[in-house]
Amino acid sequence: MKACLVIPIYNHGETIGAVVESLASMNLPCIIVDDGCGQSTRAVLDRLEAQYAWLEVVHHRENRGRGAALKTAYRIAGQRGMTHVVQLDADGQHTAADVPNFIEAARAQPDALVLGVPIFDDSIPWHREHGRKLSKAIVWAETGSTAVRDPLCGFRCVPLSPTLSLLDRARWGDRMNFDPELIIRLVRAGIPVVNVPTAVFYPEGGVSHFQMVKDNLRIAGSYVRLAFEAPWRTTSIAIDGKPDS
Repeated sequence: MKACLVIPIYNHGETIGAVVESLASMNLPCIIVDDGCGQSTRAVLDRLEAQYAWLEVVHHRENRGRGAALKTAYRIAGQRGMTHVVQLDADGQHTAADVPNFIEAARAQPDALVLGVPIFDDSIPWHREHGRKLSKAIVWAETGSTAVRDPLCGFRCVPLSPTLSLLDRARWGDRMNFDPELIIRLVRAGIPVVNVPTAVFYPEGGVSHFQMVKDNLRIAGSYVRLAFEAPWRTTSIAIDGKPDS
């Protein structure tokens, strides 16, 4: 097992420094994908890349979406010889101290998708809380499994080999709909799921790029598309990325 950290970022210049600093003790390489950030955030990223030898920043010239940034990160991690990526957000809502818990779970079951199960405080907006419950019910219906405890948490450890294989074989959303799509396709492909509880915060004054109407419609559209995708169950994929016989 060879893991790295992955962080997609779009104009979170005020928080990314603290996030990177909180990861310094992990002794893991980190790939940050700048998804078309403005000059102020790019300046912060340039400074961080010069400061930390274990940090690599990759730039998209324009904003392409969270899903597009993650796909870029996964492919680069694969090119760097990584077997797993631990992804977390740039806005500081995830508990960096829990990264070793995700790594430990992946070491114990290397072929599994390790998903964060958020433990929220009172800072979670009510519509986010209820929206997550609806998404979970839909993912259970579309996978025929109740293994996924939360399909929207961005804190997770992803096995790269089956993921990269699926990226090249399917149509994907490029924005907030990518996270639940990935879960549905991996579960349908027979990848087991491990759930890891983790504290998640919505910082006061934090910047969210989730567009309530557009992104919910994108996610709903993905659920509909995946429900009718043929075949309903994706061909099983072995951990080496080759289809099972």
